[in-house]
Amino acid sequence: MTIAFLSRLRTPAICALTALVCGAGMMSAQAQSIVVMVNGDPITDYDVEQRTKLNFLSTRKQQSRQEVINELIDDKVKIKEGKKYGVEPTSSDVDQSFAGMGSRMRLNAEQLAKSLESQGVRAETLKSRIKAEIVWTSLVRGRYKERLIVSDKDVAAAVAAAGGDSDQQGQAFEYKMQPIVLIVSNSSNQGAMEIRQKEAEALRTRVQSCADANTVFKTTANAVIKEIVVKTSADIPPNLRKLLDDTPIGHLTPPEATKQGIQMVALCARTPTTIDTPKKREIKEQMYAKKYEATSKAYLQEVRKAAMIEYR
Repeated sequence: MTIAFLSRLRTPAICALTALVCGAGMMSAQAQSIVVMVNGDPITDYDVEQRTKLNFLSTRKQQSRQEVINELIDDKVKIKEGKKYGVEPTSSDVDQSFAGMGSRMRLNAEQLAKSLESQGVRAETLKSRIKAEIVWTSLVRGRYKERLIVSDKDVAAAVAAAGGDSDQQGQAFEYKMQPIVLIVSNSSNQGAMEIRQKEAEALRTRVQSCADANTVFKTTANAVIKEIVVKTSADIPPNLRKLLDDTPIGHLTPPEATKQGIQMVALCARTPTTIDTPKKREIKEQMYAKKYEATSKAYLQEVRKAAMIEYR
């Protein structure tokens, strides 16, 4: 019965529509001719064109076609290796990283997408690269965690070999701080921000310790005093270090306008330290980067050797 019914549907109009759809599919495949198959997954001319444009936007350097193809192959094998170990970022994870990249450029996700599109690059092209990097970073750090450890002894030896750290040690501190925010609504005008700025200046004169700060700001309307945070000189940018070094212990840093409102920091303690100086942090990060790069390169070579890569 079913066969007879389907047979009756094969009218000239249906057959013509089927041919049209199939023809469009073949035309689409031809328009995006396959350059290489990686584990059964195609890389097309269009993929190569898009990545070439994206890389040029990022580096302002023109890569060779083969260099771009190699990058795309690397991304395919990274994603495949991630699936093998259950490392598969969600669309939300990728979108969040995409938005974070835009934020660093002072753009929201939509603005970043439009900016890319205006230069001939689809947002998905960048998101594909982001996804591969999320997967690969997780794999390398997860599988080779022990290999990537940089010991304090190795750092100390590297610092000594670089000429020592005596100047940096004298300037390195551990800071205990309590951030404070006098909230100003986003819908408020500039006048409201100026009023809160003056209020902050007046309250600042009343604070002589972190205990005072807690007493004052816990009873101040639309004010938030956060938990104590501990940072070393190596964790803090030079301009903020200078601000904290110029602030007497127990007092507040000068008020600063932020997106949330007027922000100050109560300096609860400032203790000299030689454990983590800016110089040591810099060298430790350099040593970690070298270990990561070498490990990542060796791992990628291993994964590529096991991959099925067929050029067309």
